[in-house]
Amino acid sequence: MIIRQEKTGDIDAVHEVVRQAFEKALHTNHDEHNLVNRLRESEAFIPELSLVAEENGRIVGHILFTKLNVGDTVQLGLAPLAVLPQWQGKGIGGKLIEAGHAKAKELGFDYSILVGHESYYPRFGYFPASCIGVTAPFDVPDENLMAFSLQGKNTPLDGMLEYPAEFLL
Repeated sequence: MIIRQEKTGDIDAVHEVVRQAFEKALHTNHDEHNLVNRLRESEAFIPELSLVAEENGRIVGHILFTKLNVGDTVQLGLAPLAVLPQWQGKGIGGKLIEAGHAKAKELGFDYSILVGHESYYPRFGYFPASCIGVTAPFDVPDENLMAFSLQGKNTPLDGMLEYPAEFLL
């Protein structure tokens, strides 16, 4: 398994991985594959934080971290994380998260924030974002709005998330 930065030639494969990964998901608008394409064209996109998991030359997973604002700070949003259905449950998502965290830390970001499954993301160190004063501009249960401290600090942010416009289309 190779985890690497996405290349231009990977775009179609990533689109298909994300589409298939969310095809039968319960809590989705089934637009994640188009969201990735919109975010790639936005100012929030960070090429080094669009990572793929490759097995025997085939892309089987993808993760994307993009810039978002919390109050007057720039943080990262993790969305989406996708693994082909037949490859799920093999630790690929975790490897993508860990590789993304390492790169984000190296780039100097403080937090990764996400809306996600309350029993999956805490195993990677995510905790309720309310612990650092982060609120969402929409209704979301406290246990599903999570943050991860990339630098190992829990400095309060005390602000509302502001997602890039591409999330709202």
